[in-house]
Amino acid sequence: MNLDDWKSQIKRGTLEFCILLMIRQKPSYGYEIISTLEKYPILSAKENTIYPLLRRLLKEGYISSSWQESAEGLPPRKYYAVTQDGLEYITAMSQEWENLLSAIEEIKGADNNGNG
Repeated sequence: MNLDDWKSQIKRGTLEFCILLMIRQKPSYGYEIISTLEKYPILSAKENTIYPLLRRLLKEGYISSSWQESAEGLPPRKYYAVTQDGLEYITAMSQEWENLLSAIEEIKGADNNGNG
């Protein structure tokens, strides 16, 4: 496996978490989510990745959607917001994320001390 493959695997596992964290801060529409993720090259993703993920999160009840009118005659946009179930999911994901980071830091520390 090369580095690009490894980064792809990391992205696949964290994209859902990052999107939920973003829309927890403020409801967002799809293109806005994609544009925000593009600021972080390791997380950037195309429409054909983000929209199916949003549809799945909707189906699972972790997010809701609503259409809102755009300014200056642009078409309405579908905004996504986190539901109560989504907030609970984020809490559980956050705990697992912290567990993962802690384990990695511990392993890295052991490695740096010549114990690994």
